[in-house]
Amino acid sequence: MRLLFIRHGDPDYEHDALTDTGKLEAEALAKHISEWNIDEVYLSPLGRARDTAMYSMRAMGLDTDEMVRTRTFDWLQEFNAVVDMPAMPEYLEAYPNSVLPDGSLRKRICWDIVPAYLNKHPKLYETRGWRDTKLVHDTDIAEKYDGVCEGIDNLLSNYGYVRDGYGYRVDKEYTGTIAFFCHFGVTCVILSHLTNMSPFGLWHGTCLAPTSVTEVYTEERQQGYALFRAWKTGDVTHLTLEGMKPSFSARFAEVYSYTEQRH
Repeated sequence: MRLLFIRHGDPDYEHDALTDTGKLEAEALAKHISEWNIDEVYLSPLGRARDTAMYSMRAMGLDTDEMVRTRTFDWLQEFNAVVDMPAMPEYLEAYPNSVLPDGSLRKRICWDIVPAYLNKHPKLYETRGWRDTKLVHDTDIAEKYDGVCEGIDNLLSNYGYVRDGYGYRVDKEYTGTIAFFCHFGVTCVILSHLTNMSPFGLWHGTCLAPTSVTEVYTEERQQGYALFRAWKTGDVTHLTLEGMKPSFSARFAEVYSYTEQRH
């Protein structure tokens, strides 16, 4: 089995859509989509992922209305566990840029933590230990995480791969390719589950540019039991071939003095 996680194009988050650059990226992806020999497609319900997928689904000759209706899963939307900063200002150390101009606090996506906080709480990097931290106990991070894991496991079981401990029992072999058009945060959640890593390590240690392709295979070194292994992460070859630079949307400032970049 091969899984492809395709991030949406450069996003217009305010309108949950693609920027003009994002549309060009989605077009570039669609020009090369046949190279991955995709057998099945599943979609996030959010507009920026759906809009990205439309270009590729049309190129593949798929019925886009049917795909949106039958292949969209809520658990593939961007990982939306939040920290309610107005209710929990004690976490300003983790999310120091939460203060709005009027002095009020805004809610924050759970994984958008500054490095200094992670450095003081290394348990967040542990495969299972992250669940036992106060931050996670005080929020719905673990609950939302488990919902995503349940979603991917239920889907994989339909193809004959059943979660068993830290891997998957193979009830029926499947050698096809399944593509997911989704988002950075939720891709890291799924990868952490498939490869038994902390999601915080992946959220802060990987970068998946808009329309990048992350490729994961099963390896069945023992008959009847498979592990997932990442082959490529954040591949943007399709953009390079079309003479395009990856969008900066996935990244933060390379050095702090680069004030024109995100901090």
